[in-house]
Amino acid sequence: MAKNRNKKKNSDQAPMDTTERTISNLPQAMDTSESVAGGSNSNSLTRKVKKGVQMKRSRNVRKKKAIAKAISKDEKCSEKVLKLETKKVRVHSAKSLYD
Repeated sequence: MAKNRNKKKNSDQAPMDTTERTISNLPQAMDTSESVAGGSNSNSLTRKVKKGVQMKRSRNVRKKKAIAKAISKDEKCSEKVLKLETKKVRVHSAKSLYD
């Protein structure tokens, strides 16, 4: 009896009818709107996450955590590159001052 406790009690419901036609077969106009490019700091905001099949909660949490970690790592790398470039400019200007 314990094995049957999860089965549905209402088996008299009819299955959903899927024979209706949709309007999606008609040709649709192409989207020609343009988005305005912002500053370089908005890279993490413009990324899109694909929505797939519903996952279990633990897997979904791990995936979201991994995406957040990758975004923060990318931001750190871009900050580091910017810092190195400014350092290079400062060193070059200091060298040109003494030459």
